[in-house]
Amino acid sequence: MNWLLLAAAFTLCGLGVLAVYSATAFRTDDYWHKQLVWACAGMVVFLVTSLIDYRWVKWAALPMYIAGIFFLILTYTHLGEQHGGAKCWLRVPGVGTFQPAQMAVIAGVLTVALFLSQFRKMHPMLKLVFTGAIVGGPMLLILKQPDLGMTLVWIPTIMSMLMLNGLPKRYIIALLLMALIVIPLDINFGMKEYQRKRIVAFVDPDIDKLGAGWAINQALIAIGSGGFNGKGFMATGTQVEQGFIPGTTVHTDYINTAIGEQFGFVGETVLISIFGFLLVNCLLVAHVAADELGLLMVVGFTGQIFFHVYQNIGMTIALMPITGIPMPLISYGGTFVVMVMFGLGLVNSVWVHRKALT
Repeated sequence: MNWLLLAAAFTLCGLGVLAVYSATAFRTDDYWHKQLVWACAGMVVFLVTSLIDYRWVKWAALPMYIAGIFFLILTYTHLGEQHGGAKCWLRVPGVGTFQPAQMAVIAGVLTVALFLSQFRKMHPMLKLVFTGAIVGGPMLLILKQPDLGMTLVWIPTIMSMLMLNGLPKRYIIALLLMALIVIPLDINFGMKEYQRKRIVAFVDPDIDKLGAGWAINQALIAIGSGGFNGKGFMATGTQVEQGFIPGTTVHTDYINTAIGEQFGFVGETVLISIFGFLLVNCLLVAHVAADELGLLMVVGFTGQIFFHVYQNIGMTIALMPITGIPMPLISYGGTFVVMVMFGLGLVNSVWVHRKALT
């Protein structure tokens, strides 16, 4: 076992339960109780996945990918549920709800890793076309929901894998230039009105303080008021306790506001340091991976976790536009906790089986 990776992952799970409790206990106990159950389930998934040779996962990559697309399609039926303006949740009768996009990203990483490892010597243009075909379907289905945050996750995740697989720099520069052209077109013609307002509020938070700019301004007030040491665990009279941060999102997308307000700069620094420690361990695992498949899988999961953390924290301190994207293992959400722990379990499996060459 990579005990440092295990310690970081389990610590973040515990901190996630604490963060959800501190953000929601003023109103209900349901969320942190459920988060504790899912965190325990995620730990079991991590340990079981760690013991399975990651090379066997290549047989599950395609079925998971097909299942992910199937579930994404189901969100457009009567089984789909809308939250925050996006119909991105799927209700399974007798089980509950989950977000298929999170499963689709994990399956996409596995499928792209399998493809790139098998066809490393393919011409870069063909490699780019086939990779685009693999990720294009899920990305379009997620974007149409519309869930901009989960769509953006694909970009750094897949790009990091392509770079590690040897994609020439000229192709990367061309893709970045294309993105610079597409972004303004998408903002003006592809986004919903509320999404455009979020972009405008990001550029100028003062333009509509009671409307589109409400969330970002309240997040800045909450985190700023935490100061250096924070107002204290479960402090009263705070933005979170008084409901200035919406109760429907304070434990999910805006969990960082509760952390910053109650634990201040010190708490934020500790949290980011633990994530940094986790990501550095993941990169160490990638460095010692026994084969290309293991390397690409680890890099893909590392890129995904990094972007989630950067975007989630960034949107609460006006570094990034507001998108509905959770913080790994910290934000409330059963599906996401289990999926992240499954991915980290595969990373640990690459470490455990790093000398088992076949």
